[in-house]
Amino acid sequence: MPNMVVLSQAGKELHEITLSPEVFGIEPNQQVIFDAIIMQRASMRQGTHDTKGRSEVRGGGRKPWRQKGTGRARQGSIRAAQWRGGGTVFGPTPRSYSYNLNKKVRRLALKSVLSEKVAESNMMVVDKFELAAPKTKAFNEIIDALSLGNKTLFVVSPEEDFENAFKSMRNIPTMMMLTADGINVYDIVNANKIVFTEAAVKHVEEALG
Repeated sequence: MPNMVVLSQAGKELHEITLSPEVFGIEPNQQVIFDAIIMQRASMRQGTHDTKGRSEVRGGGRKPWRQKGTGRARQGSIRAAQWRGGGTVFGPTPRSYSYNLNKKVRRLALKSVLSEKVAESNMMVVDKFELAAPKTKAFNEIIDALSLGNKTLFVVSPEEDFENAFKSMRNIPTMMMLTADGINVYDIVNANKIVFTEAAVKHVEEALG
């Protein structure tokens, strides 16, 4: 069973907790992680690309010349695809790229990336984030005390009072804070370090265990 030392936000060791092996100690499934990331990246695409077909471009209401007798190829409209200014054939139109993976696959992907972070010693647990007021300087002091670098993901429980902490860190580049019910594979993989509060660990274990 994976064990982890709980730190205070000042970086002092408090006590040790045992992480759930079903959530934080499985053998990572790389294919499922890959599938989850591709799904999330596809869902991020705006899909607002658009081209005009021949029915949408302006002009071309009259037949450019008569059908027979001119020696030229027959034409019905100057806005057909082969004409300059004509419509685009099979061009992109607005669409959604999003799709879903089934629930078991999504849960396995989350367990896999969490277990991977634990195995690589890239996960930490703190008791809580408690700030008297929203101050970026105060949160920078927490970052220094925990020896955190760029691209750190902080995970808190939805039941915790984290508003001051969130407002304090949101101005810091490459830092992100999510609630335990909002964690996702892409953001976990994209982070160099992930820092859970103790309450967030319990929340995730209950949800995925």
